[in-house]
Amino acid sequence: MPEAALPSADLSLEARVASLGAANRKLAEERDQYRKLYLSMLELCRKLERGILGQKRERFSTAEGQLSLSVLETVLGKDGQPSEAQAIVPAPATVVPEHTRQKPTGRKPLPEKLPRVEIEVLPPEVERAGLDAFERIGEDVTETIERRPASLVVVRVKKPKFVPRDRDRLGETKVLQGSSPDLPIERGLAGPNLLADTIVRRWQDHLPLHRLERIYGREGLELARSTVCAWHQELAGLARPLLDAMWHDALASPYLCTDATGVLVQAKEKCEGGHFWVLIAPERHVLFQYSKRHDSAAVDEMLAGYQGFLVADAHAVYDHLYATGKVTEVGCWAHARRYFFKALDSDPERARQALGMIGELFRVERERASVPPEQRKAARELEARPVVERFFAWCEREAPKVLDETPIRRGIGYALNQREALCRFLADGRLPIHNNASERELRREAVGRKNWLFVGSEEGAEANATFVSLLASCQLHGLEPQGYLRDLLCLLPGWTKSRVLELAPANWQKTLEQNDTQERLAQNVYRRVALGALAPHDAKK
Repeated sequence: MPEAALPSADLSLEARVASLGAANRKLAEERDQYRKLYLSMLELCRKLERGILGQKRERFSTAEGQLSLSVLETVLGKDGQPSEAQAIVPAPATVVPEHTRQKPTGRKPLPEKLPRVEIEVLPPEVERAGLDAFERIGEDVTETIERRPASLVVVRVKKPKFVPRDRDRLGETKVLQGSSPDLPIERGLAGPNLLADTIVRRWQDHLPLHRLERIYGREGLELARSTVCAWHQELAGLARPLLDAMWHDALASPYLCTDATGVLVQAKEKCEGGHFWVLIAPERHVLFQYSKRHDSAAVDEMLAGYQGFLVADAHAVYDHLYATGKVTEVGCWAHARRYFFKALDSDPERARQALGMIGELFRVERERASVPPEQRKAARELEARPVVERFFAWCEREAPKVLDETPIRRGIGYALNQREALCRFLADGRLPIHNNASERELRREAVGRKNWLFVGSEEGAEANATFVSLLASCQLHGLEPQGYLRDLLCLLPGWTKSRVLELAPANWQKTLEQNDTQERLAQNVYRRVALGALAPHDAKK
């Protein structure tokens, strides 16, 4: 026993025995906590050895078992009634609504937008005698879905040359010839719909280049992966003005959400590290950017000139922005909650208390998700603020009682260090309570990374960020990605640079309603072929 813990010789025998007993009980409690940590780590190591790590979803149900006595003591006062400082608003009982959908009674009708081919099957007797010998009294109709093979078509553009018949009288010979239709890549091999198809397959469906090579090979086109790479590099340069305009527009938002994930970049000896950043301008844009390092310089390049609220994790790379006062930090309660989920195995009682209070905050947000910011702010002030104050009071009480370097200590420490940032959502109804939107968008790169493993170069990473930005923004606004990219590539070569923001997914529906846009799209021969408006025999005329 440490010397400082020994009772003084001046104390009576009973006091010394009582002091020794208290010290022994404290040591026993610490021993039990360390034993819990040891058993938790031992079980985790066993799972790692078997390769069966459990799910990562953070789900916590207050209905799991009964609250322990220590939890009840925290919730209730000494007299069995909630005190003013500890009163917890009980969570409303979860009522599972009755199923309103009917049981299926048969096949659902097939979508009307799909093309249809009608086939009429006649009885042999009718075929022999002819339709004139019979009277049709009705029919049975069935529909079956079938798939046609993907179709590649070669668009052969002819440009006849003409000279006037009376050129001898005119004294000059002027040769007339139509101009070539615009292509996204000048004198390129691919039309806009094929280029859009390669982009969607590569970065929406996460197909690596060697799989794309085989897919197009089965369709009859020997298309080298190096050719596809070259196409995408050219198109990334074509779309660069649009992405620049989208970034400029995003930095005018009142608040932004951001996060980052690592990626490997191919190098001569071994792969090097790089990072993809995501920046979300709510209801406007989802933007990605690549940087070699995850540092303050990369943050400065991404957020150059920005002033407003920034929803991010507690990483130190953002601290210099907050020090200037131009950018205000907004904390993420999902990050704070994650620490307490990790503490469930080693200190379940405290972890459940924390998760119960955080769950109340998320319940308030779910119930007010669709209301205007002013109403959401009022609800937060009435319902969420008391829970937040009670949570941090609990953290301050429990912090001296827990052991250092334990999961529960890290959770409480994170919450107390981020207290001001975590409370900031209470003052502005526009601000989200968490940064889950950024993490959700980063899954695009995480899922793709499992397929293509690494990017081939920094230029390839920048092309990746360009097209993933457009695809993610399409999903944000409910646009079909291949149709958007096809029409975008039809319009970009001849579009005025000062109006390029009109082509962003956020403004796309309004741009399509303009007569000028419709005329440009209707005149594009490659788009007409892709949509089937120009059949192969028509092209020969």
